[in-house]
Amino acid sequence: MERSASEAIVSRRGWSRAEYEHATAAGVFGTEPRIELIDGEVVEMTPQGSRHFTGVRLVEHALRRAFGAGFDVRSQGPLAIADDSEPEPDVAVVEGGIRDYRDAHPTTAVLVVEVSDDSLRRDRTVKQRLYARRSIPEYWILALPDARLEVHRDPAADGYRAVTLHRGGSTVAPLARPEAVIAVAELLP
Repeated sequence: MERSASEAIVSRRGWSRAEYEHATAAGVFGTEPRIELIDGEVVEMTPQGSRHFTGVRLVEHALRRAFGAGFDVRSQGPLAIADDSEPEPDVAVVEGGIRDYRDAHPTTAVLVVEVSDDSLRRDRTVKQRLYARRSIPEYWILALPDARLEVHRDPAADGYRAVTLHRGGSTVAPLARPEAVIAVAELLP
């Protein structure tokens, strides 16, 4: 698989999630690594620019309003979705509350959002297939270069079967909260 200059594999060792978590806790990757485990590879995450971080915060804010009680909107936290994968999506909405995940990371989500700039190609391919294989029902990509929201639904083994594109003047409602209509313009930095 071809990678952009903004993506670097830290290790191709074939890590399990348990090994990865142990190595991270032991400081093998440094004190504040910006890495994630994807299909057994430890991958360095793209540094965050101010536009990206603003997008993350806008998505987080909109989803907290949309989901409310009974859901935890997690920003840049791990999802333990497979024995060989522990991605850290920009935003994930999981069932339950904050303390429900005190002893272990969530293993699924009702919605995952990646805010994409330099990572757009990877989010449309590697991450999209990963989340679909793990039956995440809905995956959004806030594509900053295109100023649009890509909504992926209907997961299958090779990716999502339904993709819709939304620009700033449109609205979208999460599958898990269809009554909560979100203006796409509210998500764009």
